[in-house]
Amino acid sequence: MRILCLDDEPLALKMLEAAVREAKSDAEVTAFRKQADLLEDAKQNGCDVAFLDIHMRGMNGVELAKKLKEVNPTMNIIFVTGFSEYAGEAMKLHASGYIMKPVTAEEVEQELSDLRFPIEPKSNALLRVQCFGNFDVFLPGGERMRFERSRSKEIFAYLVHKQGSACTTKEIAAVLFEDEPYDKKQQNYVQQLIASMMKSLKAAGVEATVSKGFNSLAVNPDTLDCDYYRFKELDAGAVNAYQNEYMSQYYWADFLYDNYSDY
Repeated sequence: MRILCLDDEPLALKMLEAAVREAKSDAEVTAFRKQADLLEDAKQNGCDVAFLDIHMRGMNGVELAKKLKEVNPTMNIIFVTGFSEYAGEAMKLHASGYIMKPVTAEEVEQELSDLRFPIEPKSNALLRVQCFGNFDVFLPGGERMRFERSRSKEIFAYLVHKQGSACTTKEIAAVLFEDEPYDKKQQNYVQQLIASMMKSLKAAGVEATVSKGFNSLAVNPDTLDCDYYRFKELDAGAVNAYQNEYMSQYYWADFLYDNYSDY
């Protein structure tokens, strides 16, 4: 579990971080005094739970929470404040919790045990895949999966979308490059991207997430903990998390996902 803490007051932040670490000793906990720093870290490294002070100079906690929800709709937000008048506005964001200062480890533990979006990865999952919002891939420990090439990551995204159906090199090329002619040069380029994708997966020890055959590729869905797959199974947390954004950075994704937008 990856937890981020924010308070612009040094002493309050120190107390919050200590309480979180005591309550969840096995979590990765990172503390911030600046809103922009926490937001950037969440974008780059992912976040399961964010403890946010509400009353801060500049962007307040509620405004920051809205931006974090754009990064990951299933991020659990727990507000921390000494000002009870913010409670109503905070709850409109469907926050996971609300703690009054001074924060104690017992209160933190109670909130973490009753998250709006429980952190329950599949026991056999090699990767956690986020399709809602921007597409991203995480290792079991919470680290972001690194792909050598952005196009290789896009190929993996398309394979995830196909949910185990085999894809040919030509099909992948048609998705990535749309109206461009499929010739030998493009075929070789796509094959290079596929090789780079497999190299990245192997380096992370998760090459079993993709099955490779003669001119065909497919993900192994059972090796993935994916919000899109949970959504199709009508998992309550995944359905609540869907905010009409699916693999937002890929132009082809909206078109392919239209059939599911009415759930």
